[in-house]
Amino acid sequence: MSAVRVKAAALLLDMDGTLVHSTGDVEVVWGRWCQHHGLDPAPVLAMCHGVRSREVIGALAPQLDMAVEVALLDDLEMEYAAAPIPLDGARRRLEQLPSTRWALVTSASRRVAEHRLLHAGLPLPRLLVCAGDVVRGKPDPEPYLLASSRLGLAPADCLVFEDAPAGIASALQAGCQVVQMGGTRRYDDRLKGWLRDWRGIEIEVAPDGLHLHLPAPLPAEAG
Repeated sequence: MSAVRVKAAALLLDMDGTLVHSTGDVEVVWGRWCQHHGLDPAPVLAMCHGVRSREVIGALAPQLDMAVEVALLDDLEMEYAAAPIPLDGARRRLEQLPSTRWALVTSASRRVAEHRLLHAGLPLPRLLVCAGDVVRGKPDPEPYLLASSRLGLAPADCLVFEDAPAGIASALQAGCQVVQMGGTRRYDDRLKGWLRDWRGIEIEVAPDGLHLHLPAPLPAEAG
């Protein structure tokens, strides 16, 4: 397939797996949490990627105190997660964007999000929609609807970069354009693109918005 050109008023970006390599860290932290409570990690690890900790706890350990456990997970993140590494090309692309033309939309807490971005050497966003800002997290469309609203934009004028099925579903339900970052298969036929990282993406900042030139999508199976 050939390269793709996309126009958007702003970019709405997920963090884990999209801007920083953190899949392993997420699983380490949840593994420690399961060990702390004597829980089987398998169902937790199957659910935890791309969704808020409170959705995981509510579904798999509803007997626990939500506020206590959310705070514990943040503490475990600070103690056990390795220094985050940005995806190739992420820093350059973010530094190229005006602060009014992008926002971060993450299932992490504000504390964790700012910690990861700072330690990865990535700029902090002017607008950050995090776990505590919404009633319903991904895959519900609320996070991306809130981000586009706070930017004063229609969801269809926003281009989302996401790696997890829950986040992609959230953005598509919100009515955004979506590019998938990573993964071993294409999660939805409506995606504008499917890329491994930020290399090869060209962004022109114009008076009428952002003009993006995306490299050719990954093959049907990325391996």
